Amino acid sequence: MHDIDTVNAELVEQAAGRLAGVITRTPLEPNARLSSRVDARVWLKREDQQTVRSYKIRGAYNFIVQLDDATRARGVVCASAGNHAQGLAYACRRLGANGRVYVPGTTPRQKRERIATLGGAHIEVIVVGETYEDAFAAANDDAQRTGATLVPAFDDIRTVAGQGTVALEVVEQLGFVPDVLVVPVGGGGLLAGVATWVRERHPEIRIVGVEPAGAMCMAAAIEAGEPVRIPTVDPFVDGAAVRLAGTVTYPLVRDSGAELTSVPEGAVCTEMLAMYQSDGVIAEPAGALSTAALGSAVQVEPGQTVVCIVSGGNNDVSRYSEILERSLVHEGLKHYFLVGFPQEPGALRRFLDEILGPEDDITRFEYVKRNSRETGPALIGIEIARPTDLSGLLARLDASPLQVERVTSGSPLFHYLL
Repeated sequence: MHDIDTVNAELVEQAAGRLAGVITRTPLEPNARLSSRVDARVWLKREDQQTVRSYKIRGAYNFIVQLDDATRARGVVCASAGNHAQGLAYACRRLGANGRVYVPGTTPRQKRERIATLGGAHIEVIVVGETYEDAFAAANDDAQRTGATLVPAFDDIRTVAGQGTVALEVVEQLGFVPDVLVVPVGGGGLLAGVATWVRERHPEIRIVGVEPAGAMCMAAAIEAGEPVRIPTVDPFVDGAAVRLAGTVTYPLVRDSGAELTSVPEGAVCTEMLAMYQSDGVIAEPAGALSTAALGSAVQVEPGQTVVCIVSGGNNDVSRYSEILERSLVHEGLKHYFLVGFPQEPGALRRFLDEILGPEDDITRFEYVKRNSRETGPALIGIEIARPTDLSGLLARLDASPLQVERVTSGSPLFHYLL
């Protein structure tokens, strides 16, 4: 591994030279919805429109293109939740190298298929374990066993320098320096590269890194003074669901002056839906991290120029039902209850008449009648029109003779439902 002290703005600029003509110079677009939300001039850096629909091609190509012929001939391997693997696959095909990609079982099928398509005969996709760390361990074993070169998703200066070219493009495309740059954070490669270049070239820019609340590995590293393995990870934001920050990326982020914050996965879902419905942007969960934080976790001054990096658009369309569900729960519009109904005619009708409000809607009802018992439990999902309607619904449930248990967000049943 290279000396981390050599990561600097010049390396980022050299990487930009290598990437010229290879990757897409992605659009920088003003966004009316977000500008209105925070009363500022908000721009989106559309890395979802990159050659492989994410910024990861920048780091992967910058790494592989610097390998000598003999090293490249022994092949490359990587671990990835999907996007880094697509970047590596594209780079391998373009440079004539062969590679093996290890992905966790949680990686959406759409990403796996794209990896195989982009790499063609140059890439083998191997599914292993359930987390990024499982995949990384397998890729590391492969590299030691076969002599192939491990291409880190974020934890190498060549990868970091490549990712940092996003910031260079932003400033060039704007024609002036933005006030705030909001960056999604997983293992920290993008933030480390962007913040390193900005600190040297334009230190007046405020940099904010946004982690998913269920995978705050960089915040844990900053607090502990070194990378530490966080005990649990919510895999939903698969492009940023990393358990351990990088030994290369952590000190770069620590020393960059960048701020760190986080947003709940449910807020990411709400933002993904807004991006799709209002902006026509198909973002993956990690791609919506920066914009989800705007106006809540990230406050800006009126009139400022704010750039949010939309890091990727590799979202499986089959996930939108889960995305909608998580959004409704986060917004306080969807609630679940276990209700014990008396085993007698008319019990359900009374529930509908006496418990539900005029705008409440039953979206899930699972009930099995057992004549050998006095009551029968039903799982009921109720969608309300406004979060403020919940108090009335709970009051009516409390006043009824029914046995009612609310399914809370921390319960195993709740995780099963989502």
